[in-house]
Amino acid sequence: MKLNYKRLGTGKPLIVLHGLFGSLDNWMTLAKKWSNDFEIFLVDQRNHGQSPHSNEFSYPLMADDLKELMDKLELESAILLGHSMGGKTVMEFSMKYPEMVEKLIVVDIAPVSYNVHHHTIIDALRSVPLADISSRKEAEDILSQHIKDVGTRQFLLKNLYWQDQGKLAWRFNLEVLAGEILPISEYANMKGSFQKETLFITGSKSDYILPEYGSNIKSKFPKYELESISGAGHWVHAEKMDEFSQVVMNFLKL
Repeated sequence: MKLNYKRLGTGKPLIVLHGLFGSLDNWMTLAKKWSNDFEIFLVDQRNHGQSPHSNEFSYPLMADDLKELMDKLELESAILLGHSMGGKTVMEFSMKYPEMVEKLIVVDIAPVSYNVHHHTIIDALRSVPLADISSRKEAEDILSQHIKDVGTRQFLLKNLYWQDQGKLAWRFNLEVLAGEILPISEYANMKGSFQKETLFITGSKSDYILPEYGSNIKSKFPKYELESISGAGHWVHAEKMDEFSQVVMNFLKL
C-alpha cells in the first residue's frame, strides 16, 4: 500500500508513526523541532489520515506497508518511532526487518495484549450523523455528549474534513477500525527479538506500560531502557512536548 507521508529536514532518517485515530499531522510540531538534526518522515498508517483505506488491517500488514515505503524512499535503514498503535507497528517491523532499523523508540505501549477500551470513542464517533450535519460545531456538540474530555474531542475532530461541498467525513476508516479493534488491541504475537538499542517512553499517569510488563519487554528487546515523564498521560508527546523531545534527543545522543 502506498502510504501518505511528509518529509522535512536533513540528516539521518527518522520515521514517525502515529497512534489509533491519529494522523501524521499530530507530530508536525515535534517534526519541525527535530528537522534541524534529522530527515523526518511523518507517515499516515493505512485507514488513517490521507493514506488509502482497506478492509485488511493488522500489524503485519502495517509493518509491510512501512517496508514498502522505505524501499520506495531508498532507505536502507532508519530510526523508527511509534506511538501506541504505531508503537506496535514499529515493534513488529523491528522483528521482521531488524537490518532496516538503526534504533527503536516506542511511545507508551508494550509488547503485550491489552483489553479493549475504545468502545466509548467508537460509539461516540458512530453517533455523529455526518450525512445530516453541516458544521464541525454540530459534530463537536454531539461528541461532547459522549466524550467529556476536551482534548480527546479535539484530537478526534482533527480527522473531520469536507469530503465534498456540504458533506463532512472522517479521514480514518471508522467501520474497519471498529471491526478490528479487538485484534488490534490484543495483538502481541511478535516473533523473535530485536537486539539493538530500544527506548520505551511512558507517562507517569499512564497505565500502558506497567512494571509487570518488564519481563515481556526484556524478552523481546533485551537492550531496552525505559523513561517515564512526570505528569504525562498516554499522549505524553503532546502533554509534555519539551520533556519528551529531550528524552528522545538524549537517546539519540544529541
